[in-house]
Amino acid sequence: MSRSIAAAALVLAFLSTVVATAGADKVEQAERLANSAEAVREILALPEGIPGDILDKAECVLVFPSVKKVALGIGGSYGKGAMVCRCGEDFRGPWGAPAMMRLEGGSFGLQFGGTATDFVLLVMNPKGAKGVLTSKAKLGADAGIAAGPLGRTAAAATDVTMDAEILSYSRSKGIFAGISLEGSTLREDGSDNTDLYGREIAAKEIVLECKVEVPQEAKRLVDALEKASPKNVSK
Repeated sequence: MSRSIAAAALVLAFLSTVVATAGADKVEQAERLANSAEAVREILALPEGIPGDILDKAECVLVFPSVKKVALGIGGSYGKGAMVCRCGEDFRGPWGAPAMMRLEGGSFGLQFGGTATDFVLLVMNPKGAKGVLTSKAKLGADAGIAAGPLGRTAAAATDVTMDAEILSYSRSKGIFAGISLEGSTLREDGSDNTDLYGREIAAKEIVLECKVEVPQEAKRLVDALEKASPKNVSK
C-alpha cells in the first residue's frame, strides 16, 4: 500500500470516528430532552403540582431530570437539564428552543436520602433570566430563589415566594414539593449545546435572543410547555 493510500485510509478512519462520536453525543442530548419532557408532563399533571397561574407568569422553565448525589469533595449533586424561555419582546411569544444547562450543589441531593430527584425551576422575571445566564450563576446571589407554592392555585403563596426571581420544585420517590436550591449553581453546558445544534452557540443566543429553531429532539418538551401555558400573563 502506497503512503498516499495509507494516509487517506487513516484520514477516513479518523473522520468516521469523529462522525460516530458526534452522533452518539447528539443521541445523549435527545435522551436528556426526552427525559425532561417526561418529567415536565408528569409534574404538570399532578393535582398538587405547579399552580397553573404561577406557570402562566413564568418567563422561562428549567428542568433537570433524575439528578443524583455524586462524590464531589465531601459530597454533592450534579445534574444535566434544559432551559426553555418564551420568545418575543418581554417574553410574550411562544416557547422557544432549549439551551442545555447544568445544576450543581453541595446538599440538595440529600433532600430525599440521595435518591434521583427531578427538579423544575420557574424563572419569574427578566432579571432572573439574565441572572441564570451569568457565567456560573449562584442561586440566592446572582438570582433570588424560593421554594415554589403547590396546588392548582397560588392563593396561599407568601409575599416572599411571589417576589422571588426563581421558584423551585422537586420530585423524588413520588413526593412532589417546593424546595429551596439556594447556594446551588447553574451554568450553561456549552459542549452539549454544540452537540445539539451542530455549532458553537451561547445559551443567551438560544433562549433570550431566540436565534435557532426548536430542534426535533426538543419538540416534546416545548409542546408540553405550550400546551400547559400557551400565554404569558405576567404584568
